[in-house]
Amino acid sequence: MSSLNLQRFYNGDLRNCEKSYDKMGRTAQVNIICGSCSKSQCKGELGCICNVTYESTCRVLVELAIPCEDQGPRVFEGFTVGFHPRSWEIVYNGLTQPGFEKSYPDFSFRSEQTHVALYMTAISSHSNLVQKPIVKVFPENGLDVKLSGSAMTGRYPTTLSPTTLILDWRCETPRDSPYEVEITVPVDSYEPVHFTLSKICEHRQDAGGDAVGGWAVFGILSCICIILSTVLCIGGFVYKVRVEHQRGLDALPGITILSACLETASGGRSGYSQAEEINSAFTNQASWEQPQDYDYAAKKSSGRAYGSFNRIH
Repeated sequence: MSSLNLQRFYNGDLRNCEKSYDKMGRTAQVNIICGSCSKSQCKGELGCICNVTYESTCRVLVELAIPCEDQGPRVFEGFTVGFHPRSWEIVYNGLTQPGFEKSYPDFSFRSEQTHVALYMTAISSHSNLVQKPIVKVFPENGLDVKLSGSAMTGRYPTTLSPTTLILDWRCETPRDSPYEVEITVPVDSYEPVHFTLSKICEHRQDAGGDAVGGWAVFGILSCICIILSTVLCIGGFVYKVRVEHQRGLDALPGITILSACLETASGGRSGYSQAEEINSAFTNQASWEQPQDYDYAAKKSSGRAYGSFNRIH
């Protein structure tokens, strides 16, 4: 005959209990004894109340006895499940918390949330009793659920090193009522831990693996194109150097096409000027400078004539 902690009730009447305990308010702790009370026999199939003890005006302890087929502890104390390594919103001390014992619309996940990570902890001395989780979906068709994480590999959860259970769920068929995902964590020599997560599917969701696969194919093709371009460029360079005996930029493959494109885009000639172009430029400059020398000589001669005219006058 052994007792086990069933549940703690918090946030009750705050009258004269505003500063009591961590949770504040009136609190109650119910302990269930599997079998019979120590001082009297239980009558009836529903069991009986063995003892009620008031530790204070704000806290009460209740002991219940119920007939059990299997003797021994039923609740795996110290086991927690939450959305954070140090939280226990779903399971606390081996007991499923309100809101997760069955499906509730207010506790359901939306369609957009395709991944949910759960963290499990247990007392180190009893962590080896925890088995791999088992998942059932109701209804069976319409919601694709895949499990991953360290909890699925058989690693034991501890308070210092929680195990993770990652749910990848994708809506295949929209539904008015939520899909129920019942998760069972078997525990050796104890009752298994049950809790339920629910998801609302408002629309169909495409498989995330298809998008990942598409990006993977795109990356592979890009690498192949880059490698081929590099090999062809090196091969063309070697061919122009050894066979066509070209040097510098002229030996680069495609440089002729690039020069033609730049010349077309600029609307004129580009690149290095030819020798005849340079000579013609000097010729034009000389032709422009000749009249200037001639005018200067004419002015000089006219000045001398003007001077001689003055001398005659």
